[in-house]
Amino acid sequence: MPTVNQTQILRLGGIAYFLSRLMDPPSNEAVLLSIKHLMELNALDKQEELTPLGVHLARLPVEPHIGKMILFGALFCCLDPVLTIAASLSFKDPFVIPLGKEKVADARRKELAKDTKSDHLTVVNAFEMLHNMKGQFAEHLLGAGFVSSRNPKDPKSNINSDNEKIIKAVICAGLYPKVAKIRLNLGKKRKMVKVYTKTDGLVAIHPKSVNVEQTEFHYNWLIYHLKMRTSSIYLYDCTEVSPYCLLFFGGDISIQKDNDQETIAVDEWIIFQSPARIAHLVKFDPISEKSCSTGNTTKRDIGRIFCYTLKTTDFIVPSKEAKGKEYRMMTGID
Repeated sequence: MPTVNQTQILRLGGIAYFLSRLMDPPSNEAVLLSIKHLMELNALDKQEELTPLGVHLARLPVEPHIGKMILFGALFCCLDPVLTIAASLSFKDPFVIPLGKEKVADARRKELAKDTKSDHLTVVNAFEMLHNMKGQFAEHLLGAGFVSSRNPKDPKSNINSDNEKIIKAVICAGLYPKVAKIRLNLGKKRKMVKVYTKTDGLVAIHPKSVNVEQTEFHYNWLIYHLKMRTSSIYLYDCTEVSPYCLLFFGGDISIQKDNDQETIAVDEWIIFQSPARIAHLVKFDPISEKSCSTGNTTKRDIGRIFCYTLKTTDFIVPSKEAKGKEYRMMTGID
């Protein structure tokens, strides 16, 4: 996806046409899938032109989903924890070995060891690399005008760094539409959680996740970084998110009727009951708006609107089953 984004910032012509002329071109299917993902991120418009958000993402040295998370971390003043998350997701973790990738992980560990002959110093080197990546991200944000300091811990950029709800919202902004639905299954002996995605149906949380044995969730939604098929389809690096995160930072918002009750639908499959005025309140994208060429222009207004919406918990209630939908996904707000 970075190649597709960078093709457009260089104005090298049609994406598929230009990439097909490379010495080792990607498959047409891969190119079309990348274009689709960038459109879902609002990085490309329907004419395959870069949006203002897409321009910023093309200049960041990371995968677009992570880049969007970084930009929102700057906008919502929770920079340091978000840069830590972004660096860890970008960093090919040599201590987690995917099935069939053992040799790659071994080579990566040896590279990090730097001939120290020490597992402990290898861990130190890994943390130093993460720290350096955070500095690089902050440097890019400073150049783009999103922050006023190259220090990831700058107090002005970390006003909300202790606010778990806002950090989760920023994670959602970056990783959407990688959403999974949590369903509680009350068995005879113990409670179990089943997890579903829109495209794959039943999936599993990876055994290394802190959520794998969790049965008490506040909400019915997870956002995840990777989905990989080994013995099962596993979700890697997942976070529980509230309906407000999905409404604010999800996809297209539409207003529907469900048995005379107004509902808000996110991308026509994540459905909540709510008055239409709430849909109009949350239906915006702070970075893809033309007026927001840098992070400083509307930061205060964005923060005020978002914080106001977080307080309107009484406006959004669980939806009834969405008739005719393949996946009837409903919120689990208390």
